[in-house]
Amino acid sequence: MRGIIFAFLAGACITLQGVSNARISQDIGTWQAATITQLTGFIMSFLILLFVRDGKWGGLKQVKPLYLIGGAFAAVIIFSEVTAIQQIGVTFTISSLLIAQLCLTFLIDINGWFGMEKRKMRLPQFIGIGLMIVGVVILKF
Repeated sequence: MRGIIFAFLAGACITLQGVSNARISQDIGTWQAATITQLTGFIMSFLILLFVRDGKWGGLKQVKPLYLIGGAFAAVIIFSEVTAIQQIGVTFTISSLLIAQLCLTFLIDINGWFGMEKRKMRLPQFIGIGLMIVGVVILKF
């Protein structure tokens, strides 16, 4: 249950961040908005780290270098989301974003990429994705 609550929290924050970034970028530019977002995200994470202290820095040596660039994806995410929101609106952007996430996660789960356990997807999962795509098409028109 906690996982679902955190997933909803993350989804809400992604939407709020996208809208905020779109508004900021109208005044100062998209890459400037991405920079401010990354900076404030770093500051917030660092402050939480100072209080929570739940990890261990020694394990950093075991992390594959490829995974350490994960934060760099945020710059592409922010730029793409802001541009999309300005061009097609919040609802269609977030709907499309979710479908893209689900399609990629299907590939990751099916193939066991990034060290994830391979999972079998059955017809109901594919029907669910199809229904989401149909829903987005209906939203668009």
